[in-house]
Amino acid sequence: MHKPLYTPEQRERRDQSAWTLVQGILAPLQFLVFLVSLGLVLRYLATGEGLAWATGSVVLKTLVLYTIMITGSIWEKVVFGKYLFAEAFFWEDVFSMLVLALHTAYLGAVFFGWLDAQGQMLLALAAYATYVINAGQFLIKLRAARLQAEAERKAALEGASS
Repeated sequence: MHKPLYTPEQRERRDQSAWTLVQGILAPLQFLVFLVSLGLVLRYLATGEGLAWATGSVVLKTLVLYTIMITGSIWEKVVFGKYLFAEAFFWEDVFSMLVLALHTAYLGAVFFGWLDAQGQMLLALAAYATYVINAGQFLIKLRAARLQAEAERKAALEGASS
C-alpha cells in the first residue's frame, strides 16, 4: 500500500487553513487567465496582430503565477511545515521551479528586449506548456487526496458497523 498524501494532522491543518480556500480560488482564476492569454498569444502568432494584448496577458498570467506560488508556499508551510519541497508535493514543486523560470525568462525577454516579439511569444508558449504539465500534476494530487478521503470514510464506516 502506498503512503497516504496527508496524515490526519496534516489533513486537519489543510481543512482549517484559509490558505486552502485561497488556493482553491487562485487555481481556477489562473487557469482562466491562462486560457485567455493563450488565445491572445496564438492570435498574435497566427496574424501578427494584438502584440500589446498578448504581451499584457502573459505578464498578467505571470503575476498570477507568482501570487499562487507565494500563497501555495505559505499553504505548504501551514500543512506540512515546509515552504517548499514537502515530501507529498516534492516533484510538483520541482517542476514548478521550471514553470517559474520560464515565466520569469519571459518577463526578462520583454523588459530587457532579449528576444523579438515572435521569440517572446514562443517563450510564452514554452512557459505555458510547462504550466499545463504542472497543473496536471496538481490535479492528480487533488484526485489522490479525494480517493484517500473516500477510502478512509469507507474504512471508518466498515469499522463502525463491525
